[in-house]
Amino acid sequence: MESTAKEFTRLVQIMDELREKCPWDKKQTIETLRHLTIEETYELTDAITDNDWKGIKEELGDLMLHIVFYAKLGAERNEFSLQEVLHGICEKLIVRHPHIYGDVTVNNEEDVKQNWEKIKLKEGKKTILGGVPKSLPAMVKAIRLQEKSKSVGFEWEDSAQVWDKVKEELLELEEAVATGNKDRMEDEMGDVFFSLVNFARFLQVDAENALERTNKKFMNRFNGMEAAAQLENKQLHDMTLGELDILWNKMKETHI
Repeated sequence: MESTAKEFTRLVQIMDELREKCPWDKKQTIETLRHLTIEETYELTDAITDNDWKGIKEELGDLMLHIVFYAKLGAERNEFSLQEVLHGICEKLIVRHPHIYGDVTVNNEEDVKQNWEKIKLKEGKKTILGGVPKSLPAMVKAIRLQEKSKSVGFEWEDSAQVWDKVKEELLELEEAVATGNKDRMEDEMGDVFFSLVNFARFLQVDAENALERTNKKFMNRFNGMEAAAQLENKQLHDMTLGELDILWNKMKETHI
């Protein structure tokens, strides 16, 4: 613990020095850092998806730097200090875990989640869904909305019911496609996605991560197709669909 505190203090000191002496660091604001923080967060999620522990360690360091940087900017404007940030999260964790730091009894993780949401409402949150950031990617937002509503008992009883809902939404999408109405098709497509995310949650599968794994799989196979075509002095756009299909099947055999 002492060595961890020492390294954290070292990071804070380095941040102070950079803010004072580095031309780039001196110019940064919360607005200029925002998109960089988003990028670093996605780099962390990439490392997690790849189960790349070395990458996870590195990206956590980058995010830690951003946290210290924001705290430094807050202190310069007399808005808050790093100490206040740390104190605030410590107090929040203690208050929201009364089964650890109080006399509340829980039976499982669902009890913990329900208590968490009840405490947030007592703290001043106006609605159950109010804590879901508007800027979250749509699929991640769908997951969080479903988790939040589940915390108050708004939930299907089993996965079979959810799968029936998926099939129902697929039929409604098919009907919408038949009408040719793009607005209706988009609406029903959204319902299909939302129900599939719900089904994934019931299977205890991370829908966002599942789709990202498929994205990576497609990229690996498609890049393999491109490389294989170049070995034959060909370009993908000059090949027939049949030739492309043969290449794709080869990549399915050789790529995970």
